[in-house]
Amino acid sequence: MLEQGTITIHTENIFPIIKKSLYTDHEIFLRELISNSVDAIQKVKMVSLSGENAGEIGNPEINISIDKQQKTISVSDNGIGMTADEIKKYINQVAFSSAEEFIQKYQSQGDGQIIGHFGLGFYSAFMVAAKVEIDTLSYQEGATAIHWSCDGSPEFQLTESSRNQRGTTVTLTLLEEEEEYLEPARIRQLIKTYCDFMSVPIKLEGEVINKQTALWKESPSNLKKEDYLEFYRYLYPFQEEPLLWVHLNTDYPFILNGILFFPKLKPDMDVSKSQIKLFCNQVYVSDRTEDIIPKFLLPLRGVIDSTDIPLNVSRSSLTNNRTVRRISDYIAKKIGDRLKELYQENRAQYIQSWQDIGTFIKFGVLNDEKFQKQVEDIIIFRTTKEIAPSSDTPKVEVQSGADDAWQDVTADSDKSETFPYTTLKEYLERNKERHENRVFYCTDESTQATYVELHKNQGLEVLYTDSFIDTHFISFLEREHSDVKFSRVDSDLDQTLLDDNKAGEIVDPNTNKTRSEQIKELFEKALNKPRVNVRTEALKSDNPQGTPAAMILLPEFARRMQEMTAMMQQQSSLFPEDHILVVNTAHPLIQNLVSLSQGSIIQESGASPTGELVNSICNHVYDLALMSQKGLDTDKMKAFTERSSQLLTQLTEKF
Repeated sequence: MLEQGTITIHTENIFPIIKKSLYTDHEIFLRELISNSVDAIQKVKMVSLSGENAGEIGNPEINISIDKQQKTISVSDNGIGMTADEIKKYINQVAFSSAEEFIQKYQSQGDGQIIGHFGLGFYSAFMVAAKVEIDTLSYQEGATAIHWSCDGSPEFQLTESSRNQRGTTVTLTLLEEEEEYLEPARIRQLIKTYCDFMSVPIKLEGEVINKQTALWKESPSNLKKEDYLEFYRYLYPFQEEPLLWVHLNTDYPFILNGILFFPKLKPDMDVSKSQIKLFCNQVYVSDRTEDIIPKFLLPLRGVIDSTDIPLNVSRSSLTNNRTVRRISDYIAKKIGDRLKELYQENRAQYIQSWQDIGTFIKFGVLNDEKFQKQVEDIIIFRTTKEIAPSSDTPKVEVQSGADDAWQDVTADSDKSETFPYTTLKEYLERNKERHENRVFYCTDESTQATYVELHKNQGLEVLYTDSFIDTHFISFLEREHSDVKFSRVDSDLDQTLLDDNKAGEIVDPNTNKTRSEQIKELFEKALNKPRVNVRTEALKSDNPQGTPAAMILLPEFARRMQEMTAMMQQQSSLFPEDHILVVNTAHPLIQNLVSLSQGSIIQESGASPTGELVNSICNHVYDLALMSQKGLDTDKMKAFTERSSQLLTQLTEKF
């Protein structure tokens, strides 16, 4: 026996054998041991480049072997090896990082990266092992092979070994409760999870398990589209192809490599949970990257790899500091640059991807002022502006000057309609003579279709803001453009939409009321809803029959207050009882209704069948207006159905 002694524990570090909570997951012992083996192989390459090693390096590899009978698992490498003195220094003196000292000595040799920075990784083996042994032979000429063993106590044994090949083998005799690591399938899974992209071949039962090539370490100029798509499919199998990607590659003021992909958004996607994998020198660390990635980019997928991201000693969590914030800002800027590049160079793809990337952009603008300034000119909206249809495959159509709008180039061949897009700046410039500094917008294409059609028929352009984030985004735009008024199409009726109907203001000598006053009175009496404000207007149209008989208006301020209250109380926003019913005096139905009411005959009982019919029609018109706004709850829908049957019965009895 060469020596027997006691392991030195530095007081400024905690011996992981005693403090087993150092690592959260026991399985990472394999990551740490393989990382040490990769370091050892990188070291022997570096000393060879420095001229200190005269021997052959050979083909670098790491071999993992399992002995179920002996309950052992071994990790072997053909790296630099250790001498007895080095074992005393780097193993017995816990937490003295050999990697740090080695980098300082050989930092000018080659581009090899040393993974270990903590000196504690080796001791993670004691989380799963009752006994740990090291068998090693240094690269140094004339070195003696050494065997080290420890049973988890501060006692160790150091003896000579019969090993005759350079390198190190670490053998773990597993604890009874940790025998899951004797299963090859479990080891394969751990290698694929943590060590898949390490540059050294890792073999199990003679088979290379890891992929080895880290695409994010490659130069973007050497990669093709299919390379990125293949990598994405490998990381996220059975997913739709990404919309676009950004390759990160910088070594100043910090080292960062990575590839980030924009996925197609799914309704069930958790946008608060990071989908990005964090690596350190190609070693998988975590998918908890919320502290590195800006919040609005959390749904992105891909990989980031950096040695400058400060991790805690077990690499299980991030330490938030200035570097992390700078990296976060850098990533946001690179994303913004990529989006602007796409907008300028391939607007067709940009527009086609907008439904997905638009959410990222808007959320980023709401949460990051620097990002907002970067992308504010490339935020686009679908618009009602007409563009002449093309018989060819849809292409981007760029019109000159302020009249700029682009046609969607959706890949969905079943869509018979394509939509133009525009920026807010272009919209305002295009419409400054018709309605300067005023924006008409629609939040629900289905329920607000009638209102949109009215605007379109009178030449008023409407923007669609129908993503879930747009409620907040409109408020943001109003703050940014304080001189611009944003009006939802169902909040009020612009004067352009109304006909100056002088005939409606002529006083009827029999009733001493104008027709508008008669209509208002008819509906107020029939509805008997004091909180519903009945207004009479003549909607402008070449085809009055094609316009709605009545419409519901939800004043902008009141509606937003109700939506905000519902959001703060985490409740669904109910249809407001206080709203405006606009009765279209130009519609033939309403005009006939007035004539019908004037011809009603009161019977001896005091009832008037014609008057009852008028009341039913008024309620029916009101319910139809509510229905277009999804304003009928279950009880109201039931009443509407019953009234519809009764009304149809009454009408058919006349014939």
